[in-house]
Amino acid sequence: MLIEFQVGNFLSFKETVAFSMVASNINSQDAELDTNNVFSIKEELRLLKTSAIYGANASGKSNLAKAFGFMKSFVINSSKEMQITDPIDVAPFRLNIITEKQPSFFEITFYLHQKIYRYGFSVSQEQIMEEWLFCTPKLQEYQLFKRNQNKFKISSKFFQEGLNLDEKTKPNSLFLSVSAQFNGKISTQIVKWFANLQVISGSGTYDNLYKRLTLKSFESPQMRGEIIKLVKDLDLSIQDINITKEKVSSENLPLSIPDELKTIILRASSGELSSIQTSHAKYNEKDEVIGFEKFDLEENESEGTKKLFYFSALLLNALRNSQILVIDELDARLHPIITHKIIQLFNSNNYNPKSAQLIFMTHDTNLLNPNLFGSRLLRRDQIWFTEKNQQGATDLYSLVEYDIEEDAPFESDYIRGKYGAIPFVGNFIQLLSN
Repeated sequence: MLIEFQVGNFLSFKETVAFSMVASNINSQDAELDTNNVFSIKEELRLLKTSAIYGANASGKSNLAKAFGFMKSFVINSSKEMQITDPIDVAPFRLNIITEKQPSFFEITFYLHQKIYRYGFSVSQEQIMEEWLFCTPKLQEYQLFKRNQNKFKISSKFFQEGLNLDEKTKPNSLFLSVSAQFNGKISTQIVKWFANLQVISGSGTYDNLYKRLTLKSFESPQMRGEIIKLVKDLDLSIQDINITKEKVSSENLPLSIPDELKTIILRASSGELSSIQTSHAKYNEKDEVIGFEKFDLEENESEGTKKLFYFSALLLNALRNSQILVIDELDARLHPIITHKIIQLFNSNNYNPKSAQLIFMTHDTNLLNPNLFGSRLLRRDQIWFTEKNQQGATDLYSLVEYDIEEDAPFESDYIRGKYGAIPFVGNFIQLLSN
């Protein structure tokens, strides 16, 4: 489970900011929020199941997702894909002549196998400047290792698996990743934890990737049933979903497609093309169901329905396997009711008994309005904002930092600018008159 994530001098984050999934000591007006949206990992530590990040366009919301993505990718791949001469693909804050020459900072605190780990590093485009790993089994925090460029301090008591691996660690590779490559028990567990952290784009850029995951999951009868049930529950007009696969060869592709493109298509599809059909009820003149009409998902269904199908396996796998999902633009192409229902799934004790966590970037202020859905969806500590200052640097802060009443109108106050993090627009009337 994610406890806290810190990032600094990366993309639009000039100063180090902290994003926390720790539940604050507040009592919501709706007591069910405190029961459903929060879970305990220790007697003194409670975490949140979901968090929403709001902010104007280009305020840094997506950059927070990219920070999660960079840290995950670098931990998993730095030791096996980086050559010693390869630059590190990190992007410091470029709007300041000082920070553009300084290393970027990443630190994450998480709960794994009854222990709390705190792991981080600072990195330039040339090398790892610092790296550290601490563990808290009960109350006291212990240092497992600490690195300062090519100098290592490794605990022979708490991190024996890392001994003698410092000489095998390249300047542009993480020591944790190297230790995992040599099957170190703790480091392998941590790298697997990072693999369980899913950073997803809701804008449509990677829809084909998510669709392939769902199609693969459809091969399992249990997952097939769960995917269909999820889509039916969120889109009541769909009664069933069927997948048919057809063998494809260069002969049955259109003649107008160049041979090079045919080769790419065949390689990508592994010689098969999948057709996805949705079934809708068909009625007679008396509004009685007389059968079902099949629609092609890609040709006949809305963009929102397609996104819902593409994302279904991601959502179900997260709930089933206690994963962490970071979804940028969760609400894009989705009706507010559907977005609301997805968040409810993760906040539910019934549907999310393993306490999977959902962190999502959104513009949908409807989610802040209890009058639309009958009750509040999120606690104050589950609502975060990103805002850029005049120097183009992003600040990240939570609604719980404001001294406001629990029954305050979060949506209207946010739109009016009470919490900041809204766009400042010019005078369009004057623009048009000119």
